[in-house]
Amino acid sequence: MRELYQIWRVCLYHYSRWRGNWRVILSFGLGGVISFLLTENVVRFSQEYGLTMQIFEPFIWVFGDGTSILLVALAIILLFGNMPFLDGSVPYYLIRIRVRVWVGGQMIYLITSSLLYTFFILVMTMVFCFQNAFVGNMWSPTAAKLAYSGLADDYFIPAQLKTFEMVRPVECMITIFVLMLLYILVAVFVMYLATLVKNQAAGIGAAFIFHLYGFLLNVDGLAQVFKLSREVTYRASIWCGWLSPLRQATFPSHDFGYDRLPTLGNTYTIFGGAILVMAILVLWRMKYYSFYFSGGTQE
Repeated sequence: MRELYQIWRVCLYHYSRWRGNWRVILSFGLGGVISFLLTENVVRFSQEYGLTMQIFEPFIWVFGDGTSILLVALAIILLFGNMPFLDGSVPYYLIRIRVRVWVGGQMIYLITSSLLYTFFILVMTMVFCFQNAFVGNMWSPTAAKLAYSGLADDYFIPAQLKTFEMVRPVECMITIFVLMLLYILVAVFVMYLATLVKNQAAGIGAAFIFHLYGFLLNVDGLAQVFKLSREVTYRASIWCGWLSPLRQATFPSHDFGYDRLPTLGNTYTIFGGAILVMAILVLWRMKYYSFYFSGGTQE
C-alpha cells in the first residue's frame, strides 16, 4: 500500500513540472491546431448544406482515418521528448524509494497524460462544432449525407458508410477514443523503451520509425506503386490490416462479420499485450540503467 502511494506521488511530481513547460504548451497547442484543421471541413460541410450534426460526429469522421490519428500521435512526441525525465531532484527520490516505484510512477504518468491528451483532442472537436450540434445518440442528417452522397471526398472528409451502418455515435466515439489512446500508448512505450536502451535521440527515432512503419503499410499506396490486381489488393488489405498498427487503430479497418480483418477484440489484445510486454521490459532495463545527473534545472 505504501508503494502504491509512492507511485502516485511520483506521478504527481511529473505533473508538477507542467507549469510553464514549453513541451506541454507546444504539444497540446499543436494537437488543438491539428484538431481544428481536420474538423473544419466537417463543420463547413454541415453549414453549407444547412444541416445539424451529432456532437461526436466530427471526432468520429476525422479520427476514423489513420492519417488523422498519425498527426495527433506525432504531436505528443513533444510532450515526452525528454524521457526518462531526469533532473536535479531525481536523486532525492531515488535514495528514498525503489527504482521500480519510480518507474511505476513514470508509467502511470505516461498513461494518464496520454489519456488527458486524447480527451483534449476529443473536447476540441466538440468545441469547434457545438453551435450546430445536438447530443442525442443518433446519427444526424450530416452523417447520412456524408455516408450516402459521395460528397465526403469533395470535402476531404474520411467518412465511411461502414461506420454509419455498424454502430451508434456514442458507442462509435468510445471505440475510436480507445483505439486512438492504445495506439498512442504503444508509440509512447516504444519511445520509452528505446530511450532506456540507448538514449533520448534513439527514443524519438524509434517513435518516428514506428509511425512511419504503420503509415507505409497503406494498401492503396502499395496497389498504385506495384500495380496490384484487385484480388491481390484485397489480400494485401487483409495483411496490412493485421500488420499495420496504424490500420488497427482505425475503426473502419476492422472485421464486422464479413471479412478477415482483425476484430476490435483482436486489436485490444494486440495493443494491450504490446504495452504489457514493453512495460515488463522497461522494468527489467531500469535495473541496469546508469543514471547521470549534471545538476541542471527542470525543463
